[in-house]
Parts: sequence; structure tokens; C-alpha cells
Amino acid sequence: MTKEQLYSTEIDTFLVTPFPTFILLPNGTIAKGNLEHFDYSTVDLEKLKKKSVEDTLFSEIQNDVIESILSSTVPLCLQDIEITTKHQTIQFVTLYTKPITFDSQEAIYVLCVPTDEIGSVNAEQQHLIDLKNGIHNSFMTITLDQDGFIIETNQQFLKTSHWTPKRVIGKTFWQLFPSSEESEKVTQIIWNTLQDGQIWQGDVQKITKDEQLYWVYLTAIPLFGPTPDENQFIFIERDITKDKTVQFQLEKIAYIDTETGMINVHRLAQVITEMIDEGRHFSFVYLSIDKFYTIKDLHNDLEGTSLVVEFTKRMKLYFQDSTMARINENEFVVITPLPEWFTQGFLTYLQQNPIYNDNVAVPLSLSGGITRYPEDQTTFSQLMKASLATIASVREAGGDSILSLSKSSHAALNRKSIVEKRLLQALDQKNLHVLYQPQVDVKSGKIIAVEALVRWDDEEIGVVSPDELIPIAEETGLINNIGSLMLERACEQAVAWKNAGHELKVSINSSVREFRDKNMAKSILETLERTGCPANLLQIEITEKFALEAEAEKGIIKQMRTLENEGIVFALDDFGTGYGSFRYMQLLPISIVKIDQTFTRALKSEKTQQLVNGMVQLGKSMNLTVVAEGVETEDQQQLLTNFGCDIVQGYYISKPVKSSEVSDLI
Repeated sequence: MTKEQLYSTEIDTFLVTPFPTFILLPNGTIAKGNLEHFDYSTVDLEKLKKKSVEDTLFSEIQNDVIESILSSTVPLCLQDIEITTKHQTIQFVTLYTKPITFDSQEAIYVLCVPTDEIGSVNAEQQHLIDLKNGIHNSFMTITLDQDGFIIETNQQFLKTSHWTPKRVIGKTFWQLFPSSEESEKVTQIIWNTLQDGQIWQGDVQKITKDEQLYWVYLTAIPLFGPTPDENQFIFIERDITKDKTVQFQLEKIAYIDTETGMINVHRLAQVITEMIDEGRHFSFVYLSIDKFYTIKDLHNDLEGTSLVVEFTKRMKLYFQDSTMARINENEFVVITPLPEWFTQGFLTYLQQNPIYNDNVAVPLSLSGGITRYPEDQTTFSQLMKASLATIASVREAGGDSILSLSKSSHAALNRKSIVEKRLLQALDQKNLHVLYQPQVDVKSGKIIAVEALVRWDDEEIGVVSPDELIPIAEETGLINNIGSLMLERACEQAVAWKNAGHELKVSINSSVREFRDKNMAKSILETLERTGCPANLLQIEITEKFALEAEAEKGIIKQMRTLENEGIVFALDDFGTGYGSFRYMQLLPISIVKIDQTFTRALKSEKTQQLVNGMVQLGKSMNLTVVAEGVETEDQQQLLTNFGCDIVQGYYISKPVKSSEVSDLI
């Protein structure tokens, strides 16, 4: 093909468009065009050639506009231009012009697009277009067909993945991920989610063409077509490899014990949760080195290493292929599927492979607990609690043993765990209620006071007795919450009775744990003020254990004195069952002693009668009011009255009842 032929072909191609086109020469005449075959164009091209365009098509256009078109050296876009047709009708068009070379001379290529054929997008469509362009410019994108084959990618993806369009188009999206069990699991989840018509988001590891691993934050979105065969899926990805690298480094610092290389308790909790989610069975072996700090002081100069490092070396050799964690300096956990007899054999292994210090074997003793999942416990928290209970039991028996608790012990721990959980909910929902047990003055026979007693009947676990509730509340610290609740209710009830004409004193039980809070006295006084309760109507009962500990803590005594000065009375509960001490009866502001019900129930014994009489006389000698608890018969009340008791309390008088029933007894 000659140069002239090639040039002619290019011009012809240039003029092939779905709209009227033509070439203008510098003098404004039409040289060539494709006007003749369009219905809306009725102009005969042959008649137009050699004529000025302003005498034919653009008779309505201003001369200066035509001059601008002919003289422009850059492409132009002119909107709403009027074209005059053969039949002298007006057609509005948008003109697109571009300078070209035609027949070795400068010319202008003109494209006419009728205005009524130009579509437009509304604001919402434009926003979608802008959003699409923004995504493609900011993220890696991959488009899949309905079968998961790659049909399109953008430049950012190609740059990161090292693929070329020719190589990656037609591959399945599974080929973009590493060949590992974990990766296959993730990709299947992604695919299943998309097949369900849902969006999947998350961190995922991918692989480049040259098998380099990298991480992306992936958003996989299904795109629905007119038919299922036309459905597509788009992957929008952000490279997070650097972030993941930093994260892994921080996790290593956060989750690995640097001295032993074992995971720490935080990572252990995650591992256990993952294993539980997968339904795996295992034994949770908790090991504690007995008398660790004493041994460490005696053998702290092991040559070139430490006692802990040497111990954990033996753990790793014995419990191979098991997960091991360091809980604190001298306590460790092994997660293993191995049987109990093998775990217990670790003690023999340590004896056969001792740690030496200057050729002398270090005498190591271990206390260990074995808890099985799911046979014994079912959560990480429960496994830890059961292990600590086992360790305590082993140490009480002398240590140097690895044992598992009985089924009944695990059942008790499970019950305790449930009670703790339900108690939190009960306090939050205020499901605890208060009963009041009357106290009668033996001389007048009238009810002069009541003891406020917490009661709990849970809809899930039933009645929880005070003997079960209070120890758990004290251990978990929830006793403070219960104490606040009881104080509030007692003060409100005392005020209600006072307003009804009955000045009954109300006793509440308090623990030393509550009074270790330096703001306890302030809190009590604020409650009295808020409820409008006179201080002389409130009595606080403490145990002998409380009294013994308070004796050694000046802060507690100071708070008790503050409350006493305001008119609040303190009573020593369960007198005779704890750590009796004349000293604390002198130091603490105690006005009342309560003889425990165990003595009252045993009054048939002459020796018990002598003992109770002595307790009453002791109280009297110290100018204390003496209350006898657990009175269930008339004979018991008569004996106690004869001994000189001031007040009696028990089922013979009344069982604990609701506040409305107390009003009926007055």
C-alpha cells in the first residue's frame, strides 16, 4: 500500500461514525463527509462540496464562531449549534472539532452529534460513576464472573501481585491465595458468602505471581445481573502487609514470654477459646513449683542459665507437641491430649533428670492439677478456677503431686461459677429481696428491732441460701454491692415504719471487706441523709473475724468511731464461734453481743447452759446488750431470760418475713 493509499484509508476511517462528519478546508468549504446516509440529514453532499459551510449547514451561526473553528489549533466542543437542513429546517447539534491534515494541507475535522441524541446522567448516577472511579484509583480491584474466573483487574492490583493482564485473566480467584489448609478454608468461606448474595470483609493472606506472600483487607461484593449467568463479583483490596508485619511483631512481644519462649496467659486464653470452638478434647494441666522463691534464693546462680529456663527445657522435652504457657514466674500450663498417667509421670521424669547446681541436684517439688475439657469444665475461666482449686487441695495434702478433682468437686465448682454469673445479673436487675426477722425485748415482750436478711430466689438456679451466697459474694467482691443494696432497703424501711408510728431499729450485716473501703463511713452517712433515716435506727452487725481484723487496722476502727458518734450502733454477731478476744471488745465500739444459735440449740446440755450463762454475764459485765439468736422453743426463751438476756430472736418469735408481715406482728 502506497503512502497516499494509507493516508486515504486513515481519513475514511476517521469519518466512519454513527453521526454526521465532514472535513472543512481553511477557506470554509466542505471537502469530504458522510452526511448523505442519515435520515435527519437531507443535504446532498455533492452539491455542498466546494461551497462555503456558512452558505449551507451553518447559515444561522455567527461568522466569528466559524472563524474560531477554522483557525483553532486545538480541539473544540461547541454546544447547541444550529444546522440548517436541505428543507430549511433547524437541527441543534453539539460540534466536536479537531485540526487535521487533508490533501497535504491544514483542515478541520467536524463531528456533529444531535442534541436530542445526547444522553445525560443524573446526580445519583454521577455519584456512582465518581465512586467507581475513586475505588479503581485508590484500591486494588478484581472482577470475577459467576464461576469465579477473573475477567478484569486494575493497574494497582497488577503492580502489587506482579501479574500481567495476559497471565491473570481467565484464572480462578482461588489461584491468588496460598496453597494451605487455612487459606483454603478462608477462600471457601469467602466464596460461600458471595454465593449467598452476601458481602465478605476481612484480613486475608494472598500470594503474588512469584509466590511472595502479602496481606490485604478484602471487601468481596456480589454484583447481580439480569440473569444468574450474568452475575459478577468484585474484590476491593487494600494492601496491609506493613500493618500486619508490625502487628505480628507486637503480638510476639505481647504474647510470648521472652525468658522461656512459651506463650503467656493472654495468648493461652485465645488458644483455648479456639480449641473449644473447634470442639477439640484436651487436658488442661496446671503446674506450680512449690516453695519457688526459697529454692530460687538458694540456687539462683545456676551456671549460664536460670532455674526457670532449665525447668521449662524439661517440660518441652517431656510434653513434646503440646502447647505450653507460662502463667507467672513459677506457674505453667500444658495443653495436651495425653492421658493422666503420662502427665503424672512428669514428676518421675524430673527426678530422673534433675537440675544441677554445682553438681548438686536442686530439690524441685511440683503441685499440679489436671482438668479435662469438656468432661470437667467448659470455658477457659472455669478451667483456670478448677486448676487453682486443685493446686490448693494438693498443697493442703503436702504438695509434690499432680491430681484431678473428683466429679462432685467439679460439679460444686460449676455451681459456684453459675451462681457468680447469675448474681451479677441479679444485682444489675435488683432481683435480690430483703426479709426481716423480729427481735423481742424479754421484759416488755415487744418487738423493738429487726434483722435485715438478704434472700435470693433465682428463676434459673432456684433458691440460693445465705450460706452459699455470702462466701461467693465475699470472694468475688460483690459483697460490697449486696451491702449497699441492703443498707438502702433497710434505711428506707426504717423510715417507712417510723412514719407509720413504729420506731424499729434495723440491723444489717457488714463485712470487713466493705470497711476496707476508706469511704465506707461516708457512704453510709450519705445513704442515711438521702433516705431521711435517723442514725439511731440503724445497727451494723459484724462477725468476730471482722473484729479481729479490724483490731489491726486503725482505718477501720476510725470509720467505726465516726459512725458511732453519729448514733449508729454496732453489734458483735455469732459471739463465741470465732476468734474470741477481750482486746477487740475493748478497742471496737461494740454495744451489743449476739449469742450464736449453735449454743441456743444445745441448751439441753448442762455444760452448754453454763457456757451460755457465762457469756451472758460477760456481756453484762461490759455493759453490753445481750441478744440470743436461734430461739425455737418456749423453754429456750425462759432459760435465756433467766440468764439475763435482754433480747431474743428466732423462729419461736418469728421466721424472717416481709416488711408488711412485721407490721402485723407489732
